[in-house]
Amino acid sequence: MAAIFIDIGVQAALFGIAVGVLAAASVHLNEASGAAILVAVTAGVLVGYPVTFETLSRGKSLGKLAMGLRVVGDDGGPERFRQALVRGLAALVEIWALSGAPALIASLLSANGKRLGDLFAGTYVIQERLHSAALPPAAMPPLLADWAATLELSALPDAVANSARSYLGRYWELSPQARYELGERLATQVAALVSPPPPPGSSAPEYLAAVLAERRRRAERA
Repeated sequence: MAAIFIDIGVQAALFGIAVGVLAAASVHLNEASGAAILVAVTAGVLVGYPVTFETLSRGKSLGKLAMGLRVVGDDGGPERFRQALVRGLAALVEIWALSGAPALIASLLSANGKRLGDLFAGTYVIQERLHSAALPPAAMPPLLADWAATLELSALPDAVANSARSYLGRYWELSPQARYELGERLATQVAALVSPPPPPGSSAPEYLAAVLAERRRRAERA
C-alpha cells in the first residue's frame, strides 16, 4: 500500500501544479474551455500518469519503483498497455472514488494480493529483488553436474543471468502457470547463448539452476 500512497502524493502534486497553471491562464479562457481543460487534466493525472509510467517502465510507477515493486501479467510476462489502462481506469473507482477500500479488501482476500484492477486486467504485483546479492545462490542439480562442466558460458551476459536468478529466487511466489511460462521463456533465451543443449527431459528450472551454479563455480575458481 505504501507504493499507492507515494503515487497518490505524486498525482496530487501534479494536479496542484496543473490547476495552478490553469488558474493563471483562466483569464484568457471562457468557462466552457476552462471546464474542458480541467476534465482533461484530471483524466491525465489520475489515469494517464500510472498508465504511461507502467507501460514505458514495463510495470513500474514512481511509487512501485521506490518500493521495489513491479506489475506483471498472470503469465509472468511484462505488463502491457491494455493491462495498464484497465488498472488505471479501475483505480478511478476503487482508489479515488471509494478511498481505496475496495482495493484493500480485494488485496486481503486474494492469494496474490490482487486489487480489483489486477483482477480485471489479469495482472499482479511482485516484489522485485533490487540487489541480486540478496538472492540465494542456485544449487547444482546433481544429475546435471557432469553436463554443466562442459558448458560454453562466455556469451551469457550478466543481465540474462540475473533474470534467471531472479526467477529461481521467486519461483514459489509465482502461480504454476507463470512458473512454467516464464521458466520456458528464460530457458529458451539462455539456450540461445549457452552450449551444448541440456540433456533430454531437463526442466527449465533445473536447466537454469545448473547454468547459474556452474557459472558461479567458475567465477569463484577464477
